[in-house]
Amino acid sequence: MCLASSGRLFASVGGRDYLRCEACEATFLCRERLPGRERESMEYRQHRNQSDDPAYRAFLRPLAESLLARLAPGREGMDFGCGPDPALAAMLREAGHRVALYDPLFHPDPEAGQRRYDFITCSEVVEHFHHPAREFARLDAMLRSGGWLAIQTTFQTDDTAFARWNYRRDPTHVVFYRPRTFERIALRHDWQLVFPSRNIALMQKRA
Repeated sequence: MCLASSGRLFASVGGRDYLRCEACEATFLCRERLPGRERESMEYRQHRNQSDDPAYRAFLRPLAESLLARLAPGREGMDFGCGPDPALAAMLREAGHRVALYDPLFHPDPEAGQRRYDFITCSEVVEHFHHPAREFARLDAMLRSGGWLAIQTTFQTDDTAFARWNYRRDPTHVVFYRPRTFERIALRHDWQLVFPSRNIALMQKRA
């Protein structure tokens, strides 16, 4: 099963066991070591991602531009896991789109999850999913036919460097994706998949 909750032992680093899903090649932290909500909140509040920071906007630009190139004017979307200062939503609004916000800590709007959208963005979000299969099913349910799911996360490509990989060291990063992982996710939900840029996956729900 894609993004299974069990798999073979892949690595043990600093007392933390990581498993590998043999079907989709995702690497994920064992469930017993998942961080609690308080620990996650503490880590997230240390991030300094400001919507008016030119460097942060430059980091988000490849995702924004890849998505914007595929959207008709005036579409309606959601920035899922937007954080306290949603820079990506601001960039998409500046391009003429309507963007709802959802974040379980900073924008916990239950009504946002009851609507359907032409696009959903997840920038530096999916690596935090404790139940990724469940979350991708939730995202699929919120997408309209023909809608786009736009993801940015650092792909895990070098197994030999995993123990010293800086991205792994963030205690809230609990699942890591490879291109094969997104291929299996797309197949499971009947999405069309493209990799327009490094560390970016765009998936379109079939019309």
